[in-house]
Amino acid sequence: MNRTALSDTLQDGLEAYRIGPKVRALRLAKDMGLAQLGEHTGLSAAMLSRIERGQVFPTLATLLRIALVFGVGLDHFFGPGEEEPVFEVVRASDRLKLGDKTDGPVSYLFESLDFPVAKSRFQAYLAEFSATAVQSKPHSHEGAEMLYVIEGSLQLAIHGRTEVLQKGDSVYFDAGFEHSYRAADGQRCKVIAVVSGSNPAGREGG
Repeated sequence: MNRTALSDTLQDGLEAYRIGPKVRALRLAKDMGLAQLGEHTGLSAAMLSRIERGQVFPTLATLLRIALVFGVGLDHFFGPGEEEPVFEVVRASDRLKLGDKTDGPVSYLFESLDFPVAKSRFQAYLAEFSATAVQSKPHSHEGAEMLYVIEGSLQLAIHGRTEVLQKGDSVYFDAGFEHSYRAADGQRCKVIAVVSGSNPAGREGG
């Protein structure tokens, strides 16, 4: 069906399914040329090329012939289209600064760097430890954690080991072991924390 014969609404609706690229993907996956596909479907290579490039929308009968060649159903062409890539910008002015949940003084403040992302594969934070803050409450969670010190120095305690990280240092560790932190050397410390797992530090308070 020629594009010019379609209403704008119908044309936009068909374009959303990306039928042409799906036909092309099936053909290339079988390492098949346009002429070879034409032999199986009775369509010319030129017509198939126009379909793949979205210049022509095939009728259902034509599309069925193409589908039979590749052993797929018509639903293959009318299923959900390609997902849009996730892209979220978080402005510094939009971030909310929260404290860790402890019974005593707040050990550190943190800001989520990716809070608008509904299904993030990890959580990223900017954490700030004051010069006078006490060691945070030991906590653990599933997954892993990576810290990168951008200001000051950080004292990390985990599984019987204590390590002091200086500006520019980073660490990766299994967050299933109890861990805690504090600013070292009596100076304010800022850290980028990237956390994986269903119960990351800071959001649930360990």
